Amino acid sequence: MAKLKQTLRKLFKTVNREYKDALFKRCFEDKHDLLELYNALNDTTHTNADALEITTLEDCIYMTYKNDLSFIIYSVLNLYEHQSTYNPNMPIRGVLYFARLYEAHIKKQNLDIYKGTLIPLPEPKYIVFYNGTDHQPDCQRFRLSDAFVKNGSILPDEPALECVATMLNINYGHNQKLMDNCRRLHDYSLFIAIVRQNLEHGASTKSAIKAAMDQCIENHILEDILLKQKSEVYHMLLNEFDLEKYGRTKQQEGREEVQNRMVLILNNYQKAIDEKDYALAEKDNALAQQKAEIERLLEENRKLKEGQENLHQ
Repeated sequence: MAKLKQTLRKLFKTVNREYKDALFKRCFEDKHDLLELYNALNDTTHTNADALEITTLEDCIYMTYKNDLSFIIYSVLNLYEHQSTYNPNMPIRGVLYFARLYEAHIKKQNLDIYKGTLIPLPEPKYIVFYNGTDHQPDCQRFRLSDAFVKNGSILPDEPALECVATMLNINYGHNQKLMDNCRRLHDYSLFIAIVRQNLEHGASTKSAIKAAMDQCIENHILEDILLKQKSEVYHMLLNEFDLEKYGRTKQQEGREEVQNRMVLILNNYQKAIDEKDYALAEKDNALAQQKAEIERLLEENRKLKEGQENLHQ
């Protein structure tokens, strides 16, 4: 029985990893499509797809070190990653990715990092392609140094380590020039938009994906992938949109928790104010009573004094 459970867990893990391979990555597995994306991003016109050296880390540490696309072309180490959620910590991930990629590059090129001359390294560029549902601008940059805790050191302000992630919004309708220059990216963006539109109209996740696939095949949008790998792509998307739905649910739960905490804090604050006001009112009332008693005693004393003066007369 234990052996059977172990076998099933292993099988499930294999299937799960297979379907977690994002459609975005699948769209740019072909070097020609990847080169088109590179040209669109860098405003270049390179045509030799064989110049690309794919360096993507495959299943290094699952869900931690696995990046979507990385490659070297013309002495530039390009790291492309797809994200469906906003994440300002991408530079931290980038440092981990680049460390592994440079390590692999140094080993492959048999470079000696201990010799007395400077060894040449490809320049790093880190692009994050965002297509989440939260509103984000077309382009924004995140720096690793923004996460550093400032300790008031007398040393120079420049950090010893930096990594910059440029996040591009690839939702349909954003970064139009980039979409115009890369048909593959445009079609991917449109396909995801159609799935989400189906969901907004009340379709189930499964129905929304199937309808979008049929519509896109009919209109020659990602037709090569959707036809050749229809079942695999369907399960990829089913997993992606389930994760997206889960993320939205967790975000909503988080917002509700914050709101509930705020209400609790405000209620406690108001209660404290009310208790303080009540205590102050009680204190004011006691002071007023004391004042009235003093005034009464002073008045009695005045009357007694007047009575004594009248007797002497």
